[in-house]
This record gives sequence, structure tokens and C-alpha cells, in this order.
Amino acid sequence: MFRWILVMVILVGSLWGADNSKKIPVLCYHRFGVEVADSMTIKNSAFAEQMEWLKMHGYTVIPLDTAMQYLQGKVKSIPAKSVVITVDDGHKSVCTDMAPIVKKYKIPVTLFIYPSAISNAKYAMTWEQLKDLETTKLFHVESHTYWHPNFKKEKKMLSAEEYAKSVDKQLNGSKKKLEEKTGHEIKYLAWVFGIYDDALLVDAKKAGYAVAFTIDRKHASSADNPMALGRYMVVSKHTIKDFEHMVDGTEDRMIIVK
Repeated sequence: MFRWILVMVILVGSLWGADNSKKIPVLCYHRFGVEVADSMTIKNSAFAEQMEWLKMHGYTVIPLDTAMQYLQGKVKSIPAKSVVITVDDGHKSVCTDMAPIVKKYKIPVTLFIYPSAISNAKYAMTWEQLKDLETTKLFHVESHTYWHPNFKKEKKMLSAEEYAKSVDKQLNGSKKKLEEKTGHEIKYLAWVFGIYDDALLVDAKKAGYAVAFTIDRKHASSADNPMALGRYMVVSKHTIKDFEHMVDGTEDRMIIVK
């Protein structure tokens, strides 16, 4: 009898400690080019190599919306080795350099856009280019705030009232503008510079975003706050081995030596 009770205690304890959360790697890119122009630019050849690696190792790139519905339990199953690709900022190289590779591999990509730059900044795409990308059904636009603010600096520099107005513009203003321009609902947000706090998480939810993303280097998980899900920022310094560690989750378990 004692032995049976002991076995049951161990079994229950094991189940209690198990991690039953659903997890998906979400990758974050910024700029693309034939050569590396800066630390945030990834070479076209490196990006193509990464997409080929995913294909050869049995990974499926799935739409962000499908992944999030899976984490929320609205979609019951996805391919066993699923990954999501996102791109922040709306740099014109998405259209000129990334798009041909995306079309070759027929992979879905989410573009996190801050509308103040579109058709205004020299480095950014135009509204027409974004429309053309969405027409392919491979690209989908979501929000990256209105003008890419540093919330930490704004909170220090502005009065409480001014800061509240700024946050409203960044969250609600961006959502409204993007919905007007794209003609579809904007449900997802990427935090600029990965900056967020408890108040901003609440504000994002109030603004109508279903999920928001950081650049905390970990898989997006159903166990985490949906307003602060992890992503891996992929930049020029990352090797194909680094990429592998992001996708298969081994980076999450590595001991960081400072």
C-alpha cells in the first residue's frame, strides 16, 4: 500500500512539473541586401540559405495568425515543426530583396509596419508597394506603433498627460491608419525596440490587439502573457548554426556566459 501511494505521489509530482505549453519559434528580420550594410541587415544569400535549411529539415513556415490561433487553442493542430517569419519597420529592401526569395519558397511573412514612414521616409516602402505585397497573399501587414517611439525616453520626457496621448497615438492611431490603408483588421503588434511594461501591455489590450511581440529571445508560448510573446531577432552576425539553435529551441536552454 505504501509503495502504491509513493508511486502515485511521484507520478502526480511529475505531471505537475511538466511543461505542457505550446511553443512556436517566431523569427524577426529588419533589412536585406546583397551585402551587409549594417548590423541589422542580413545578406540575401544568408536569408535564402536559412529558408533552404528550413525546407531541408522538414520545417513549415506558417502564417502568424494560424500560429497565434493555435497557441490560443482555436486551431487544434499545426505541422509538427512550424516556424513563423516576421519583418519589422517596412524597409524598401523587403520589396526589392526579400520578396523574390519569399516568392521562391512560397512562405507567409508578417510585416510589422509603423505608418508614419510609409510613402514618406526614403528608406521605407510606399503604400502601393505594401498593397502589391499583400496581393501576393504571402505578405500580411500588422502594427509596429505609429512612428517607432522609444517609450522609456518618452515616459521620462513627457508629462503624464502628454505621455498618455502619445501612447494612444502609437497604439490606437497606428491600428486605425493601417486598417484604413490595408482594408483588413489589425490584430497584432510588435513592441518597438522590444520596450514594454505592465501598463503598456494593458494599453495594447485595450487598444484591441489580440497579441503583441517582444524581441525576448525565446519561443512564443501559450504559457506567456499574450501581450509579450517572444521572438528571435535575426541579424547579420548569426551563422546558420545560430539560426538552427533559434528554431529548434536549444538557444532557450543555453547558459549565457557574461
